[in-house]
Amino acid sequence: MCSFRSVLLHVGEANLLSYDARFVHSRVRGARLAWTAAGSGPPVIWAHGLTSRSYAQEDAGLFDWTPLTSAHRLIRYDARGHGLSSGAPDPAGYTWPELAADLLGLLDAVAPGERVDGVGASMGAATLMYAALADPGRFGRLVLVTPPTMWETRAEQSRGRLAAADLAERSGKAALEALAGDVPTPALAGAARAAMPIEVDDALLPSVLRGAAASDAPGAVELARIGVPVLVLAWSGDPGHPVSSGEALAACLPDARLRVASTPDELAAWPEMVRRFLG
Repeated sequence: MCSFRSVLLHVGEANLLSYDARFVHSRVRGARLAWTAAGSGPPVIWAHGLTSRSYAQEDAGLFDWTPLTSAHRLIRYDARGHGLSSGAPDPAGYTWPELAADLLGLLDAVAPGERVDGVGASMGAATLMYAALADPGRFGRLVLVTPPTMWETRAEQSRGRLAAADLAERSGKAALEALAGDVPTPALAGAARAAMPIEVDDALLPSVLRGAAASDAPGAVELARIGVPVLVLAWSGDPGHPVSSGEALAACLPDARLRVASTPDELAAWPEMVRRFLG
């Protein structure tokens, strides 16, 4: 993490979190989205997962996307209501299509008119799918990392999100963090990694979770309209990010390849695999 932090207070905004000197803010669709960029070259945008933030995977020792900056301008941002970005307590603002509109709005601000590659994990992968459908000419290549439950596997996950939202409303995110078990997938077995805390303010967390519960992946016919090359990276043994989602995406997307990690060595190869795929 950044070595120095101070308190950032946005008067009238719900998300009051520590300031990180890596970030600037842009006003996008009524929210202040925190973002940062490093490296030079064709732009790549990174979209994180639910209740996470843009640097959480590096901070937890899970992935390091920094090598992408050797040949690309890597743009990272905190999604609406997450990390250092503001939000409102309204579930409608946190559905995947709305988050995709945020991503496109941010690109208009930080990479206007440029064709962009996208890398997204879980919620971020779903965000990229909807963004690519909304603005087909905007993206050159997509990397969908650990895609979330979708279609027939989504209903059970959505029920769990709604139950979590109710608990968060009663007892705050500390209650959810206390209940979270650490049962790693086979690809994470034995890996030294820090816990990934919930990076959403208590006032927003119920709405963020309810927005996720109301979301599902685009249908097969819609996915077939995404004509750019897509790399799908799934891992085994995670009911929240099942291999079946990766298989469904690889079957529906016209130009997709699927890689599944079941060991730590296979997982460790992902960043370099992504770097080579993006070129």
